[in-house]
Amino acid sequence: MVSLADIQRARKQIAEHVTKTPCVYSEKLSRITGCKVYLKAENRQVTGSYKVRGAMNRLLNLNEEQKAAGVVAASAGNHAQGLSRAAQMLGIKAVIVMPTTTPLAKVEGTKSFGGEVVLHGYGYDEAYQKAIELQQEHGYTFVHAFDDPDVIAGQGTIGLELLEQVPDLDAVVAPIGGGGVISGISSAVKALKPDVRILGVETENLPAMKASLAAGKVTPLPAAKTLADGISVSVVGSNTFEIAKKYVEKVVTVDEEEIANAILYLMEQEKTVSEGAGAVAVAALKHHKLDELQGKTVVALISGGNIDMNMISRIIERGLEMNGRLSRLRCVIADRPGCIAKITKLVADHGANIFDLSQSRPASDVALGQAEVDLTIEARGKDHVAEIVASFKENNIRVI
Repeated sequence: MVSLADIQRARKQIAEHVTKTPCVYSEKLSRITGCKVYLKAENRQVTGSYKVRGAMNRLLNLNEEQKAAGVVAASAGNHAQGLSRAAQMLGIKAVIVMPTTTPLAKVEGTKSFGGEVVLHGYGYDEAYQKAIELQQEHGYTFVHAFDDPDVIAGQGTIGLELLEQVPDLDAVVAPIGGGGVISGISSAVKALKPDVRILGVETENLPAMKASLAAGKVTPLPAAKTLADGISVSVVGSNTFEIAKKYVEKVVTVDEEEIANAILYLMEQEKTVSEGAGAVAVAALKHHKLDELQGKTVVALISGGNIDMNMISRIIERGLEMNGRLSRLRCVIADRPGCIAKITKLVADHGANIFDLSQSRPASDVALGQAEVDLTIEARGKDHVAEIVASFKENNIRVI
């Protein structure tokens, strides 16, 4: 187990190398959730995530022989960048094995910090096996992404900061992948303020910690694709499992639409960029997975902001679709002059905007003399779209 002394020692070691990130009160999210919500912005680290804390602490604890040999790690992206940054600052060679599915932004970010990138495997577990092979072949020191005590202690420094930044703290909501950050935070917070509740959030597609806690032992799950690639881990750590079993009160899950919506919310309302894994704590609060926290002072950890720009556009579109602000409709109209103009006028009369429109004639499932019209509209929300659909029907425009 990781002790408070370990975390306090880590804080002194890494203080000059990492950022003490802001913990900002969110009036909007507090209003939505009924909690007093603060956002801990670990996406503001130089590397874009909290991972540099644990990586730096681990490297500072290496002996001279280990530093000379270099280090190797497996990572979906954030640990890769954190370790590369730490190694670059300390003059240590770092080799990072990353899954072939890793977002380009994280691959390029790792290279920019001096890491030597090896792309291998579909997910973290295959990358991990390759990293072990390289360790044995070259004599590197393996730096685990989440299950190393030094790494856990480094992540635990977030917990010390939270207690200083939010003295009346009642609960911490943090993402769980392998379990490193929630283990570190809970070890620090529970040692100093045992009444603070620790709650974890996983992606519904890969709830490895939730499954392990339910089974009472580390339980592997099949690999799965998720927007929250930073917590796409199918086997939690043995150390992190034991700490979570002791300190984590509850683990909830969020689905892909909820994650996308949270990313969109953070960009639009909180003016901050978060990756999928970084947004899951906000997703859980916003989508009422933790309503028992109403009236409490809560910190939601935004663990990282390393998101691919191409993915952002897809997530924005998905988030807009989820809340009804972007909707696709297929209508059947008479194939004669003025009918499309009728559709566009109805949309305009309701204060919505047509983003895209296309007509198809003939279509297999419509009668002769009719045509299908596909349109994408920008609206205020689902109720607004329902009003538009109702007006179409009132004007004899069939909506499929």
